[in-house]
Amino acid sequence: MLKIFKITAILEGISYLVLFSNMLFVKPNHIELYKTLLYPIGMSHGILFMGYVLLAFLLKSAQNWDFKNFSFILIASVLPFGTFYVEKKYL
Repeated sequence: MLKIFKITAILEGISYLVLFSNMLFVKPNHIELYKTLLYPIGMSHGILFMGYVLLAFLLKSAQNWDFKNFSFILIASVLPFGTFYVEKKYL
């Protein structure tokens, strides 16, 4: 399950960055392309985010994460590049 969590963390981080780049770079110049890409990128990011949080809860006891580490792992899911840091440091 840890390997699945690592993969999910990396994919969630990538999808988060793609979602941000769609908002920052595509939206101002190409509004139709932005609208076309928003739903699939947003949906995939949402599914990966829920998977990341669910797997974190499932792995909490197996990895013996204390409250501080577990809280940081959850907070990192909403920070850009946060899941990459968690993947390197905690996993």
